[in-house]
Amino acid sequence: MTALTTEGAHAAEKEKCYGVALKGQNDCKAGAGTTCAGTSTSDYQGNAWKLVPKGTCTTMKTPNGMGSLTEIMS
Repeated sequence: MTALTTEGAHAAEKEKCYGVALKGQNDCKAGAGTTCAGTSTSDYQGNAWKLVPKGTCTTMKTPNGMGSLTEIMS
């Protein structure tokens, strides 16, 4: 049970950050045409996310603007 508790604690220290993943480096499904991790089709894709340390997402600067806690619509 300790492993589950530890995983939960680590997950609580992270947040989904949209628009910061490079092509093929997203952490999970990135909208239509993708299945799961590593399937984003372009850098900084607005519906692709990475897990990042909590509180850092909106400070991440990309060529398209800042990271977002919600999906970025183009």
